[in-house]
Amino acid sequence: MEIKEGEKIRATLLYHLRRKRIIGAKHTAYDTLKFGFPSHLGKEIKKIADELVKQNLLITKPTSYGLQVSLNKDKIKEIELIIKTALGYSF
Repeated sequence: MEIKEGEKIRATLLYHLRRKRIIGAKHTAYDTLKFGFPSHLGKEIKKIADELVKQNLLITKPTSYGLQVSLNKDKIKEIELIIKTALGYSF
């Protein structure tokens, strides 16, 4: 089964947040989501992150110092399934 590049980026983005336990009330800056990826993928990362917010896998929290994001704690099983099928990592 061939995995598309967009799906791999999506799973990697979710993996980075899951590994760092950015779940529920613990947030990280929206702008830092692109760290760890090549710089030419910046717009692609932003587009994928916006899709994840629309799918309710990422939740946002607006603050005075910028937008913050975290994984939706109610969708952790779905997030871990996406990571396992695309990257092969399990938690």
